[in-house]
Amino acid sequence: MRKPLIDTDRRWRLLAASLLWLFGGSLLLLSTLVPAHTALLGWSPMFWLLWAPLAVTLTLEPKLPRQLLALRRSRCRNATHLIWN
Repeated sequence: MRKPLIDTDRRWRLLAASLLWLFGGSLLLLSTLVPAHTALLGWSPMFWLLWAPLAVTLTLEPKLPRQLLALRRSRCRNATHLIWN
């Protein structure tokens, strides 16, 4: 029997780490503790704190954006359905 290429526990840990990295980097950029652009590094801080973890997250879970949009749409439909009843 063949082993899966990536163990499911490891995959979830990698996904959690990338989401934590994305959340932490977003907070650092929004709080301006780390500027998005510097004269010395250019756009490198924004890439490493925002775009790199987003790429890792989307590589591990490519269907995540569609799932989030479907979840949002179903919530909106339920809310409008409740309002008009």
